[in-house]
Amino acid sequence: MTVISVLQSLFLGFVEGLTEFLPVSSTGHLLLLQHFFGLDGEANKTFAVLVQLGAILAIVSVYFGRLWHVATHLGREPAARHFVIGVLIAFLPAAVIGAVLHGFIKGVLFNPMIVCISLIVGGFVLMIVDEVRLPVKYTDATAFPLPMYLGIGFIQCLAMIPGVSRSGSTIVGAMLLGSDKRAAAEFSFFLAMPTMAGAFAYDLLKSYKILAFDDVVAISLGFVAAFVSGLFVVRSLLDYVSRHGFMPFAWWRIIVGSAGLAGLLVVG
Repeated sequence: MTVISVLQSLFLGFVEGLTEFLPVSSTGHLLLLQHFFGLDGEANKTFAVLVQLGAILAIVSVYFGRLWHVATHLGREPAARHFVIGVLIAFLPAAVIGAVLHGFIKGVLFNPMIVCISLIVGGFVLMIVDEVRLPVKYTDATAFPLPMYLGIGFIQCLAMIPGVSRSGSTIVGAMLLGSDKRAAAEFSFFLAMPTMAGAFAYDLLKSYKILAFDDVVAISLGFVAAFVSGLFVVRSLLDYVSRHGFMPFAWWRIIVGSAGLAGLLVVG
């Protein structure tokens, strides 16, 4: 590892944790940064997936008390069982479609141009959803109806297109199906755990043979940075969204996507 690669790994990991739970697409940001850093390649695409484990652990650490309560009360609390079943139902579409299309996603869709276009389009979608007064039926992310969990799961699959944003698609899907902003954002945290853990395990199984020692060190450094920055976002996002909505993130997407397009046209 060189000093530059160490700094790049830490920086990319920091960006991953900072953007994973915001509706701005962490994978899209990482792919653009890797492209302009000259870090294109299969191992670097794998870095963008595996480093997400740090952000997963950030959620677990913040919500450990609630998760432990659910785990220890599954046998005697219908509400706990309902929530776990709901998360699994929401996770199922991504698990199936992601496994079937894994090669296509990494080989074709992990493309800087697609990322930029998705960021811009998603920014305008987020802007519209934030402005429209959608009817609110549910304010508790653990008590959505089971069909609603399934609907959110299918909408989340749009995030397999880099730049769309897993958290963004989950939040928008939940709001369109009747959730308020806070509960939608919170459910995106819960759904991230099996979704990102599944993506981590599947990608590691597919890619571990191409990873060199330096790649493992880079992923480990990025993991730590993602955990630290992800911890900050998870602790602060819900209150921010409740007060300010998603408009700042919509503008951020449009600005980053437009800057990326300009960079691709000028630099290539």
